[in-house]
Amino acid sequence: MSVEAELKFRVAPRKLSSLAKARLVGARYGSRSHQNLVTTYFDTTKHKLKRNGLTLRVRQAGDNHIQTVKSVTSEALFRGEWETELDGATPDLAKAQETPLGKLITRKLQRKLKPVFRTSVHRLALPIRTRGSEIELAVDRGNITSGTRSRPIAEFELELKHGNRADLFRIARSFERKAGAELDLQSKSEKGYQLAARRRESASHAEPIHLDRKVSASEAFTAIASSTFRHFAINADPLRHFDAEAVHQMRVGLRRTRAAISLFDDVLPRASTAGIKEEIVWLTAELAPAREIDVLLKERVRPITKAGPPKRGFRAIEKKFAMQRTKAFKRASRAVGSPRFRRLLIDMLEWIETRKAPSDKEKRIGPYAAELLDRRMKKARKQGKRLNKLSPQQRHKLRIRIKKIRYALDFFEHLYDSSDRKEIAQLSSRLKSVQSALGALNDFMAHRELATEAALTAPKANRRAQAFASGFLVGQEQEAASGLLKAARRELQHLRPLTAEPR
Repeated sequence: MSVEAELKFRVAPRKLSSLAKARLVGARYGSRSHQNLVTTYFDTTKHKLKRNGLTLRVRQAGDNHIQTVKSVTSEALFRGEWETELDGATPDLAKAQETPLGKLITRKLQRKLKPVFRTSVHRLALPIRTRGSEIELAVDRGNITSGTRSRPIAEFELELKHGNRADLFRIARSFERKAGAELDLQSKSEKGYQLAARRRESASHAEPIHLDRKVSASEAFTAIASSTFRHFAINADPLRHFDAEAVHQMRVGLRRTRAAISLFDDVLPRASTAGIKEEIVWLTAELAPAREIDVLLKERVRPITKAGPPKRGFRAIEKKFAMQRTKAFKRASRAVGSPRFRRLLIDMLEWIETRKAPSDKEKRIGPYAAELLDRRMKKARKQGKRLNKLSPQQRHKLRIRIKKIRYALDFFEHLYDSSDRKEIAQLSSRLKSVQSALGALNDFMAHRELATEAALTAPKANRRAQAFASGFLVGQEQEAASGLLKAARRELQHLRPLTAEPR
């Protein structure tokens, strides 16, 4: 097996040709090479390999055929790769027995394998030597096809052949500045599967996290942070097309990342972590108005507009909020299209993959997770006993505490035996109820500000009607607040620490 350490970027097609001509300070260049590569990806009709985190492909370059099995690792930068030469273009599963695919190989699988999609690219490869490291720049131009459907490929990869990972990221930043290149966490195979399924790019949800019980807390954080990083980063494209669910999922990914940083605070280097947290806070703030106004419109204003009295004020306020929504989505789109966002992606991936943990904090993840959950549950229960006396700001902090415990349960779930996961699911469901109730109360505070501003800034002709509509909206939410507080308090009273422990 070999392990690839590579970064893939997308770039405007017009800038592809200039990449190989760029000359970086302190770098030496080898001889460039050109290849036409045709790669066929194989799977079953139900995509059994994909569901198991594997890809199987056969690549043809001239008269040579190379079969490759790839698997996702816990780190975003690395992928396991097993290659073998073939005599033709048909996969040979006998040569994949010693790979992760081996455990899935049966005669039935062999019969059901079929081509799913194909990539055809012209690749220009250029070796770059810098500070003792060798990095290969590979510029790909071509297309992906599945049946009669196709999509273009315009991207480049930087692969660390040997040397220091810091040099890989330094070169990556140079190309980001020179070509406006953006880190692309979707592989060609992922895009191919999308094409085969006739799916457009849409919002992506969090993927399950499977931790090895033998790893240290620091190694577990790398796997968790890689997953949460991918969660928010791959939602950038659908967000640019004003996909409301992508805005939500990107914010969830950012919150999960912040939660992971908080949960593992004692195993993270403080100096570099502070800079990453600052950038995450910036991006979260840029997305917040879009999410807040979208929820207000969909869940509060439009239902009242369709069913409530009198309609003139509500239609006016709906129109105003719809305009604000468009403005907020444009702001979010500008943020993820900015150089600052592109730098954040590179900086964060480097921080995840290359940071150094304090040497005295290498506790195994099992005991670490058990202690962490027990400690945070006790704090939440203690604060929850005074729920009625908490200010809105204190309730907000309690909600964040509850949310972090829920995320921790998601992160650590697979450390527990399957027989214990029912207890985890029940606790997570109770925490979700508390979080939802407190979240709605927090939304009400934001809605009150938006409704008040809408009433005060309404045109004279609609001012009275909009003021009535705003007051009606706020009144409805205040009436609902009492019930939400009771529900949250009831659930908090029944919270109990986990009796199960990671094995």
